[in-house]
Amino acid sequence: MELIADIFLVAGALGAGLYCFVLSRRLKRFTDLEKGVGGAVAVLSSQAEELKKSLDAARDASDQSSATLNALTERAESVAQRLELMMASLHDVVPQDEAAVEVSAEPEPTPVVAEDLPQTRDEPKVEDEPAAEPQSKKPGGLMFLRHNRSEASA
Repeated sequence: MELIADIFLVAGALGAGLYCFVLSRRLKRFTDLEKGVGGAVAVLSSQAEELKKSLDAARDASDQSSATLNALTERAESVAQRLELMMASLHDVVPQDEAAVEVSAEPEPTPVVAEDLPQTRDEPKVEDEPAAEPQSKKPGGLMFLRHNRSEASA
């Protein structure tokens, strides 16, 4: 009986040794840096580093864009306030009547006719063209309306 037990014990030890040998080879292939999971882990690690660098660059660019946009927004708000003040000051200006504008306009020059001038030289006659009337029609009515911001949020 002891002999049979020893044979089973040796057979078990040889089986365990063979299993360990096969497992060792598989583990070496698994952790190989070129073909196995080790290589995949190394590639993923380098890609993660590159992604982190590009993310940092994108964050820096967005921070700069945000700062520029904030500065432009503040500038636009100040310009809008000045424009609103100018528009409000235009309401104080009284528009002139069209009749008063026509009376104050300069009279049109009369064209020179060749018969009215004495014929002393053989120079070409130049007739003056009537000057175009400047249009001084002012817009009437309210163009912009300033809303109170406290009323808009309520």
